[in-house]
Amino acid sequence: MSAYVLTDSWTMTRRELAHWARQPVQVVVSLVFPVMLLLMFGYLIGGGRAVAGPYVDYLVPGMLALTMAFGLEGTMLAVTQDLNKGVIDRFRSMPMADGAVLVGRSAADMLQSAIGLVVLIGVGLALGWRPQGGGGGFLGAVGLLLLFRFAMLWVGIQLALVAGRPEMVQAVQILVWPVGFLSNALATPAAMPGWLGTVVQWNPMSQTATAVRDLLGGPGGESGHVWAAVAWPLALLVVFFPFAVRRFRGLGR
Repeated sequence: MSAYVLTDSWTMTRRELAHWARQPVQVVVSLVFPVMLLLMFGYLIGGGRAVAGPYVDYLVPGMLALTMAFGLEGTMLAVTQDLNKGVIDRFRSMPMADGAVLVGRSAADMLQSAIGLVVLIGVGLALGWRPQGGGGGFLGAVGLLLLFRFAMLWVGIQLALVAGRPEMVQAVQILVWPVGFLSNALATPAAMPGWLGTVVQWNPMSQTATAVRDLLGGPGGESGHVWAAVAWPLALLVVFFPFAVRRFRGLGR
């Protein structure tokens, strides 16, 4: 049974990857957008008030975390388009494992997210950022970032299934922006009003960004945040993953 699920999921993953060849602009935009943000905040808007050390060393790990929350609309749109075009119904008429469509879509998204991390890390290195945490710290930071992305991905899939229509996706996607910008990804809570700093510190993305900075040896990192950077995504997955699978199975029934 497990081999059956893996085979169907891989088929759906290859289907999503084939879409990349037909929609290269969307893929390029998703990779370029975080680079533009990094350059904009690093050179145009940034200043790093209250940041101890070079701002680029604070900014790059924060941007890596921020990128893991953005770009979800591509997956959300793909899910809603498949629903509205009857693609899901056609797949259900085939001898295919339940959930293979969602697993394939999420696998393709995670691959694109990993490529995005590589691109952004390369740009950060070109700007003079240097990770100081060693090989183990670097791999741990990448693991936390991908875990956060995986959790946010299933939040997005659940919201897409609830929205049901492609035109509703952008309205739902707006909810991601407060999570991204009400965090310490771009600025330290020490530079914010007290109440806002408290809200920012409790943001799941802030926990990931702080843990990543600690593992990479950058300013703004604090030991002890790794457990929270693991616990928050796992909590989101416990809530949204089963809800998304259950709702997907119940569509059209």
